[in-house]
Amino acid sequence: MTQVNPQATLDSYEVWFLTGSQGLYGEETLRQVEEQSKAVHAELAGALPVKLVWKPVLKDADGIRRALIEASADDKVIGVTTWMHTFSPAKMWIGGLQALTKPLLHLHTQANVALPWGDIDFDFMNLNQAAHGDREFGYALARLGVRHATAVGHVSDPRVQQRVADWTRAAAGAAAVRELKLTRFGDNMRYVAVTEGDKTEAEIELGVQVNTWAVNELAAAVDAAAADTAAVDELVAVYERDYDVDPSLRSDGGDRHQALRDGAAIELGLRALLSQNDSAAFTTNFEDLGTLKQLPGLAVQRLMADGYGFGAEGDWKTAVLVRAMNVAGAGLPGGASLMEDYTYALTPGAEKILGAHMLEVSPTLTTTKPTLEIHPLGIGGKDDPVRLVFTADAGEAVVVALSDTRDGFRLTANVVDVVPPTEALPKLPVGRAVWEPRPSFPVAAEAWLTAGAAHHTVMTTAVGLQVVEDLATMVGTEFLVIDEHTTARGFRDELRLQQAWHRLDRGF
Repeated sequence: MTQVNPQATLDSYEVWFLTGSQGLYGEETLRQVEEQSKAVHAELAGALPVKLVWKPVLKDADGIRRALIEASADDKVIGVTTWMHTFSPAKMWIGGLQALTKPLLHLHTQANVALPWGDIDFDFMNLNQAAHGDREFGYALARLGVRHATAVGHVSDPRVQQRVADWTRAAAGAAAVRELKLTRFGDNMRYVAVTEGDKTEAEIELGVQVNTWAVNELAAAVDAAAADTAAVDELVAVYERDYDVDPSLRSDGGDRHQALRDGAAIELGLRALLSQNDSAAFTTNFEDLGTLKQLPGLAVQRLMADGYGFGAEGDWKTAVLVRAMNVAGAGLPGGASLMEDYTYALTPGAEKILGAHMLEVSPTLTTTKPTLEIHPLGIGGKDDPVRLVFTADAGEAVVVALSDTRDGFRLTANVVDVVPPTEALPKLPVGRAVWEPRPSFPVAAEAWLTAGAAHHTVMTTAVGLQVVEDLATMVGTEFLVIDEHTTARGFRDELRLQQAWHRLDRGF
């Protein structure tokens, strides 16, 4: 496998476009199938964020099996789309579907949009019978229990294009998790339950490798970076270019400039060690900082903005999810960040949630220019840390948590509306967000608590609920939604059904 690229990009991924047919109707029909397959592929490929690769029409069981084995073995391939252009008897697909290990999207479409009513004969019917072939294929998927997504409609329809695009983004996020190596610096916060988790089960179910390095290995890398004064100078210049830097931190006479240089050394050392570990996600813990001078704040914010996953207090599950959402949202406006529900505004009918973390919220949640400041931090026992300060932009977002349920993992997602703070927050110098959860604060909070969902979350403003749902399907976790349609009673019933189904699905 090639080295993981920590930058959030979709450039290295591809999806295969597979068309099913058979030889019953002769070579002339197969020639038309191929031509129309290429035309459908071309129209869809131009609307997707991931490269869509056309493959020759599949006509028999051996060819199908070999194609799906090849797709499963190719690291670049993150999934396959299947379309039964003509009647493709589903028993031909059994061996291939059993061998497939990558996500599958069943594309239920056809070559033409409108029907040429006056010209339809039975040759036309035999050629254009995806309505027949896809139902046969759908039966095979259901009979085999293949986890998959379905997109229905002509590929010229923007709704179909968006549906497939969302699925490819989820497939990229799932692939990023499968190839992920996550570095934990120290353990998780003492006495905290939800940040714990079964790392072996995570590698079995999700594919991620979660391993621990002593924090003093990071401290040694930071010390080595600090000795490279030219590199520190260069990074400080980037800070002063990209952010509104507090005068006390600036290189032109700021009396606390050394703190900014210490923050730069942390970033350089952290990047070096993560690169050495081929790791695209990491955790830190304020209870275990070794000889680091500051709790990493600015460095963590900037690494998340570059696509890394991160979890605070050793919360590796949230780090996995930040990485997945960063990759899934690559190239889109907005971003993904560690978030934490901190405190509430509880005025009846106007409830809001104020979220933040000690320091570590990604600046991709705002389009404004953050300020770079230094303030005391009453936890961790280290020097005052530098950090980026901003408020997340208003708009729709999804807040997602990944929890260990002993029987596997559960994704809980709440669709929210990020809003401006009711008043200014002059004494809260961190990255922060204010939001109103759907359908309402009381229902959303009760549902979240009922699900046992974590206090550490990922806020994504780049991708929507459909991508999160597809990701859950691909990796096989439970998936619970809290949105404008949720009721407390209905959510409790859905939770029970999810628990029962996943326990049955995993076997005894």
